[in-house]
Amino acid sequence: LGLLVNEFILFGLTQDPRKQKAIFGVFLMFYLATLLGNFLIVVTIKRSRTLGSPMYFFLFYLSFADACFSTTTAPRLIVDAISQQKTISYKECMTQVFSAHFFGCMEIFVLILMAFDRYVAICKPLRYTTILNRHVCSVLVILGWVGSCIHSSAQIVLALRLPFCGPNVIDHYFCDLQPLLKLACMDTYVINLLVVSNSGAICLVSFIILLISYVIILYSLRNYSAEGKQKALSTCTSHFIVVVLFFGPCIFMYTRPATTFPVDKVVAVFYTIGAPLLNPLIYTLRNAEVKNAMKKLWCSKL
Repeated sequence: LGLLVNEFILFGLTQDPRKQKAIFGVFLMFYLATLLGNFLIVVTIKRSRTLGSPMYFFLFYLSFADACFSTTTAPRLIVDAISQQKTISYKECMTQVFSAHFFGCMEIFVLILMAFDRYVAICKPLRYTTILNRHVCSVLVILGWVGSCIHSSAQIVLALRLPFCGPNVIDHYFCDLQPLLKLACMDTYVINLLVVSNSGAICLVSFIILLISYVIILYSLRNYSAEGKQKALSTCTSHFIVVVLFFGPCIFMYTRPATTFPVDKVVAVFYTIGAPLLNPLIYTLRNAEVKNAMKKLWCSKL
């Protein structure tokens, strides 16, 4: 491969010492809140008898993927904000590329499964428990893990093909293919096309599938009573907020040619740190069943 660079320097969000201290404090709080929120949801769903429906089965895996996805990028950003040495080894960098894409892709697949769950619950309510029984749900989640593994393996194969023999400063706060392509000492046109056709296509196609599913769900709600409509819309609205928060930045990042913009790092914060932090808030604050289950479980423990 002609590999000469064995470590990279992560530029981070800023080089301003004052701003770096603020980044350390703010993102440490964000990360701890993300872990706590998603941990509460995971434990509550696992321990509660009232949250046994497929929707909460998928929410369990969304929260797990959120916690892992945030962990692939946030700790490095927090530590680098106060450390003099902002280096990351080549192996660590490739591991970060793989794990960020693996858990990010898993989150996409779980969001699709949650939309499918809402579609079945609203459009085929009488057959809901037979279509989405525990066995089917488990198989769908396993397929999500396998799909994520295939996607991230394809990304890492592309990353490992890049030779680095010149500058080693990554203008980002974590290792990703877009900033790495800028440092490679080869023509990256073909590899960038493959990145767009892999990551970009997954983001765009998944987003279109989700939009179509919500249009079908909204159309199906016309026959519901006012109370039924309100309950269904409440659940779908929280799902849709999560989808827009996650997919908007992803589509911006991965469906364009090999160009990087100064705003990229801020946009990346939205889907790597913002979405995993907001997901537990959106799903608990807008969901009475989860709130009641949490009160029962944690109040009895305390």
